[in-house]
Amino acid sequence: MKSSIGILTIVQVIALAQVRATAQSLFVSDASRGNIYELTPAGTRSIFASSLAPVGVAFDRTGNLYEADYGSGHIYEFTPGGIRSIFASGLNFPVGLAFDGAGNLFVSDVGNPNSAGFGTIYRFAPNGTRSIFASGLPYPTLGLVFDESGNLYESDSSGNIFEFSPDGTRSTFANGLAAPWGLAFDSVGNLYEADEGSGNIYEFAPNGLRSTFASGLAGPHGLAFDSAGDLFASENLFNIYEFAPNGTRSSYASGFESPWGLAFAVPEPSAGMLIGLGSIALLAFRNRRVQLGATAHPVATSCHQSAATFSHSDFCFAAQRAGGADAHCQNIAAWQSAGATRECPPP
Repeated sequence: MKSSIGILTIVQVIALAQVRATAQSLFVSDASRGNIYELTPAGTRSIFASSLAPVGVAFDRTGNLYEADYGSGHIYEFTPGGIRSIFASGLNFPVGLAFDGAGNLFVSDVGNPNSAGFGTIYRFAPNGTRSIFASGLPYPTLGLVFDESGNLYESDSSGNIFEFSPDGTRSTFANGLAAPWGLAFDSVGNLYEADEGSGNIYEFAPNGLRSTFASGLAGPHGLAFDSAGDLFASENLFNIYEFAPNGTRSSYASGFESPWGLAFAVPEPSAGMLIGLGSIALLAFRNRRVQLGATAHPVATSCHQSAATFSHSDFCFAAQRAGGADAHCQNIAAWQSAGATRECPPP
């Protein structure tokens, strides 16, 4: 019973850490200026990367930013520090980007901008291996997003939103739209679509029922949700707006030329959250060891021993990540003084 309670407690703390994660920077691709901008939560704007032809942007789970470069046919990868490398090349006109749960990158490619029906969605494994996921699409635009079940949604200037099952089977999720662009899911599974032609942002329930979430925009393009559940939308005429869950609109940033792709940086929990997570994990795993009689793993007792020694438990990992060697040793010392044996709890 104690083991179950301990594991449940860990899940609850992880969820709390996610909800209270530090605010995220918003990254914006400006196709006309050839830049990717970073907008910090404090409102500071800076050029993260330049000399590009950027459309779609997306982050992987480790915080690297990927950019679909329409002009060069490349997919560029940027480290958090801004160092650029070519992840993939030889594409025609890449526009949309999305990662699935396994870390594969999906890229929508217009194919031939002068003729419909040549659109393709490619799948790139983490090592860069490319395969065709879907082909023969009318005219892909910016929107490419996964739902929680692993289905992929693609916006198409034919007025459709296509849904692809994990095996690539295509169906029409919505039609009759006016040049759909950006797509984004909220936390409860509703799909939002930036409808460039009508100036609306539509909300689709999981069953496909459509309603108007916002109207009166001048060519909405990119969409992205932050960790607090607010929706951000880029407008083709210079602006980025923020929408509260109830639809209240406010101006977030302006002065762009063609802000298209939007992506929020991966949020990171604070050091305090990591320490708190480690403390709860310790209690849970101690309970588990008492209940199950698990074999303990040795832990280093010196600050100078390898950090890898502490990888056997969430507690040791959290203590190490929270503040480097000093915080690491302090947490280990506190743990031992609390009556624990000089061992890491079992994994």
